[in-house]
Amino acid sequence: MNLLSPFLARLETREHRTAIIDTNGRTASFGEMAESSATLAAAWQLRGVTSGDRVLVAVPLSIELYVSLIALWRLGAVAVFPEPSLGLRGVLHAAEVTQPKALLTAGRYRVLRYIVPQLWRIPLSLGTEEHSNRLDVIAPVGAADPALISFTSGSTGLPKAIVRSHLMLGRQNAYVADLLEPKRDGEIDLVAFPVFVLANLGMGTTSVLPNWDLRRPDNADPERVAALIAQSNITRALVPPSICEKLYACSQRPRLNTVFTGGGPVFPRLLERMADALPSTDIVTVYGSTEAEPISHVRVAEITASEWKAMRKGAGLLAGTPIRSAKVDIRNDEIIVTGDHVNKGYLDPADDRTTKITKDGQIWHRTGDAGRIDSMSRLWLLGRIDGSIGRLFPFIVEAAAQYWPGVVRCALIVINGLPILAIEGDSQYLDEWKSNTQQFGDITIAFVSKIPLDRRHRSKVNYPELRKSISPRINDC
Repeated sequence: MNLLSPFLARLETREHRTAIIDTNGRTASFGEMAESSATLAAAWQLRGVTSGDRVLVAVPLSIELYVSLIALWRLGAVAVFPEPSLGLRGVLHAAEVTQPKALLTAGRYRVLRYIVPQLWRIPLSLGTEEHSNRLDVIAPVGAADPALISFTSGSTGLPKAIVRSHLMLGRQNAYVADLLEPKRDGEIDLVAFPVFVLANLGMGTTSVLPNWDLRRPDNADPERVAALIAQSNITRALVPPSICEKLYACSQRPRLNTVFTGGGPVFPRLLERMADALPSTDIVTVYGSTEAEPISHVRVAEITASEWKAMRKGAGLLAGTPIRSAKVDIRNDEIIVTGDHVNKGYLDPADDRTTKITKDGQIWHRTGDAGRIDSMSRLWLLGRIDGSIGRLFPFIVEAAAQYWPGVVRCALIVINGLPILAIEGDSQYLDEWKSNTQQFGDITIAFVSKIPLDRRHRSKVNYPELRKSISPRINDC
């Protein structure tokens, strides 16, 4: 079962519809994507790429990237995606771990094949400009055959290689499609998550690629984001919380039917600001992880007044109802998940020891997130399990503290067994912050100039880096 089947099946009705609009305003229809991928696959087949071969992909976010993916899957080859936030270090790590047969480069990444000696041992060097006679045949593959190898963010160590089979990636796309399925014909999506572009290709929905540096979305210019939405007639945005902050900050608020956001915790303070700024927009938060995408979602319009109050007061973040295929449970306060779209093991089995467990005859993934399930079977997020102390979880304090005066960003960490609340903001409110923490117990306030964020979406606190920066100060006290 080649996962290309849903995409190719829609070509007859969507052939002339725009599939992707890239950062330079170039467009490609679904028919053009199919045609280009067929001739590209033919050229690569002549170069020696066959079913099962691993191809390390170093191609900028572009139309060519997605054409290349389709071409590789036509051949039954395996696309290897380095962790983009790690730059060259991520590329070298991916090459070492996966031992690819070919290196595919384009744009500014073409120089890698010439200037990085560690990549010279890769047998084949491919480019996106190669073409030959059209190859209509799609390689037959088994459901368990690998289609994609990607990596975790590496925030807790070296990035782990995740193998997605054709079945798993196909199911993942299908469940994302369930969530994203347009309620109106002709929706145009601004998409900051590559996996959602794949789902849109399968659904026949137009995707517009971001006009900001994906490695630093927190630096995106709100006015440029708003201009892109207006110029491309975008009706929906699929973006991380860091970009959601731009949507309500711009002078001319964009008109959007829907905003889907995830890739980091979505706190009630942000949701309230978005709802006030975009009152006619349907706002949906999505919870998932690299190993299990998606897990659950909730529509902001469906959150009750009592649930808003509970989130503000420390009940956690409402993540909503798990998707139809996901089984979610709580084990020792940690969220665990299984399903046919959930990764059951890493490329290196040694990485499974701390993140996979067997329960009821099934392999479950440990998310590392603390949570609870309410009486309506909905999931609530409490923060990283390793950031808790007793029954005090990070999001309990962080969600409440975001409503305190002068707080820009905050994070609860544990150092030497003591809870520390790091706050970035206006230090003139320090005494009030100290007073407010008393409702949660004996917590020390640490004023910081900047709270570090994750490298991938700049939407999550980089807790290890924050602990490292604060530890010397606490130890000296």
